[in-house]
Formats: sequence, C-alpha cells, structure tokens
Amino acid sequence: MSAPRPAPGVRKAVVPAAGLGTRFLPATKATPKEMLPVVDKPAIQYVVEEAAAAGLDDVLMVTGRHKRAIEDHFDHAFELEQALAAKGDTVRLDAVRDPARLADVHHIRQGDPLGLGHAVLCARNHVGDQPFAVLLGDDLIDPRETLLSRMLEVRDRYAGSVVALMKVPAEQIHLYGCAAVEPSGEDGVVRVTGLVEKPAREDAPSRYAVIGRYVLDPAVFEVLERTEPGRGGEIQLTDALQELAAGGTVHGVVFSGRRYDTGDKADYLRTVVRLACDRPDLGPEFTAWLREFVASLDSGDTAREREQERAQGPERERERAQEPEQGRERGQGREPAQREPARPDAAQRSAA
Repeated sequence: MSAPRPAPGVRKAVVPAAGLGTRFLPATKATPKEMLPVVDKPAIQYVVEEAAAAGLDDVLMVTGRHKRAIEDHFDHAFELEQALAAKGDTVRLDAVRDPARLADVHHIRQGDPLGLGHAVLCARNHVGDQPFAVLLGDDLIDPRETLLSRMLEVRDRYAGSVVALMKVPAEQIHLYGCAAVEPSGEDGVVRVTGLVEKPAREDAPSRYAVIGRYVLDPAVFEVLERTEPGRGGEIQLTDALQELAAGGTVHGVVFSGRRYDTGDKADYLRTVVRLACDRPDLGPEFTAWLREFVASLDSGDTAREREQERAQGPERERERAQEPEQGRERGQGREPAQREPARPDAAQRSAA
C-alpha cells in the first residue's frame, strides 16, 4: 500500500444515507430517517450546511431504495417556488430554495446494505484520488462549532486521514468505535494507533469515541476493497482505518463542543428541544412554555390526576360526589382514591 501524500484542499464530502431507519418505525416506513424534521429542517440539511460552511462544495449522497425524497429536497421545486413568489412570500421562498443552493449535490445508490465501509467504497469513482470528508447524518454538529474546518487543517498539516474523537463515559464506549491514542505534540490533536468497533467496556483501549466526522485519504479505498465483513456481517470503516492507523497515518481531533445525536428516539427529541431553544424566532416563547411544563411535572401526581379527571368529564365528577355518602352508609367513611396501576418500566415493556 502506497503511503498517503499531501493533496490540495479537500473539496468533496460523502454523506452515507442508505440506512433503513428501523429505530424510528413506523415513521420511516415511507419517509427516509434523514428527512425527519429537526425543528423545521430535515436532519440531513444540517449536515450539508456544515459541509458547505467548511468549503466543501461537492457533496455525494450515498442513498438506497425509497430515498427519493432526499434527492427531491436538494433539487428545485418549481411549482412551489412559483406559488410562493406569486404571493410575495420571500421568507418561505428563500427557505425552499436554500437546499438546492448549498452545494453541488450528487446521488448514488448503495444497492446492498453492507455497512458504512461499503457505503464509503461506493463513492470511489466520484472521489477519485482526492482526499474527502465523510459526514454521518446521526451526528449534528452545532453550526457555531468549527470541528470540520479544524479537521481539514489537520489533514493539510499531517496528510493521511483524520477522525473526530469525543471522550465519553466508560459505560457508553461500547456504543462507538474506540481509538487507542498517543500525544502528537499539538493541543487537541492525537495520533491514532488503533481502532476497535464497539468494544466491551473492559476491552476498550480508551474512552475516546469516534464520532461521525472523518477526513479520509484516498488510500482508504484500497484497504476497503480487501476488508472482510466484520461486526454484524458488514464492511466496517473502523476496520480499514485500523490498518491505516497501524501505519501511523491517522490522527484524531478531540472535540468537546456542542454535538447533537439523532440516532434514537430519545436523543432525537433532545436534539429538537435544544435547537428549538436556541432559535431566536422560537426560543423565547418555547423556552417559557418548557419551563412551565417542567414545573407541572415536578408538582407530582396530584396535578396529573386532576387533569385526567377533568378530561374524563362530568360522569366521573358525579361518581366522586357520591363516594362519601356510599362510604358513610357502609360505616367506613370516605375511601382512599383509587390510583392507576403503575406503568411498567422499560425492562418490563421489552419483556412484554
């Protein structure tokens, strides 16, 4: 394998978007997971905006069947644009046109879902012998951060490949690819000496997790071509990077900024709330409501029970009015109010 060599500035980005989105079913039965709205933009638009802000004006989407909505989103919608223009609605017109103006967006289908490494390999003909960035749609980086630009700078300085790393709690490292690292002599930059895909806690070489941003040397394609399927029967990008790291050509940029995860339902909801609170047009009103809502949760079961009783209507109120008399007739006084059975916890729901 030839050693990586310095190259002109990176201009191309690859965005894998062929996954089935099974964790979000049934919403993703007919809608790509990447098109689920985060406030009022689909998640994948945030990713393309990040690439464009870092100067990457050539974006390749690696998609699959039933992902046509992604292609349509980054294209012009002439009828809609004409209707908005006729109304003089320039704000919405700009919002509709923006995705098509972000970058030169291309699309290719992965065909078989053989993993992230295979999705990257699908980009080989488009990328050629140039270095390129890979951005995963489950990770949204706050637009105020400059992670990708920093990674491009590190690539220009050291050549080879660059991965984004984030220190996570030891009990979470099994959810990520994990890097073994050593100092590089530069603040916030480490040399990656090894990578393991989703190790058990006791086997993890560090707490540095690989998050969804990469700047890759084209040498990775040669390695991916001969990489055997690994964990889950898929071709893992981590396995190819492990081989490159053994040759001393992989560096890591340690990131501790604002990152939003949309990989599962709970993280997705947290992301929507955080970004909504940050919006100047929505934040003040939404944050005020959110504080009131949280306060109502903190008031305990009593307020919730009263709300449930009000929702049940007059019939329940009549029943409540009769309860003391029935109790006195039995000589028991008023009986304690019946509480709803406790809801099963997550483990019980899974067992069910």
